[in-house]
Amino acid sequence: MTVAAIRTAPARQTARTATAFSSVSAPARSASAEQRRREALARLSARVMPLPGRPVYVETAAVRRMQALAPIVEPAAPELPRPTLTDREVEVLRTWLMVDSKPACGQELHISLGTVNTHLTRIRAKYAEIGRPASTKAALVARAIQDDIIDIEEL
Repeated sequence: MTVAAIRTAPARQTARTATAFSSVSAPARSASAEQRRREALARLSARVMPLPGRPVYVETAAVRRMQALAPIVEPAAPELPRPTLTDREVEVLRTWLMVDSKPACGQELHISLGTVNTHLTRIRAKYAEIGRPASTKAALVARAIQDDIIDIEEL
């Protein structure tokens, strides 16, 4: 049988700590903690972490003034080439993206699984021809959203 001794702080030391702690009111403690937290966050936000292989960029007051004077122009998104999909290909693509599987898509549209696969193969080929390959379902989802074939809320 092993007996472990538990050492406790002397009663006098515990009482002294409790008295010192209770002499500072709870709101004062939280206000002082809040002030320390704000100061720490301000110090952290002032730090600059350079990216590997790039020089440290320090924004000066002159740079901020120049940025304030420069007009803010958002670059236009480049227009992506779109494939010319037939109405039926769009219908098959939309249905397949909204159901669980290709057989379910075929049942929904009353076509065979082979026809669904043929349409999807042609859709993928058309995207590959214009330089926007879509070899997976996730890639086809992305292309369909980019080309406004389907909206993300519909998925």
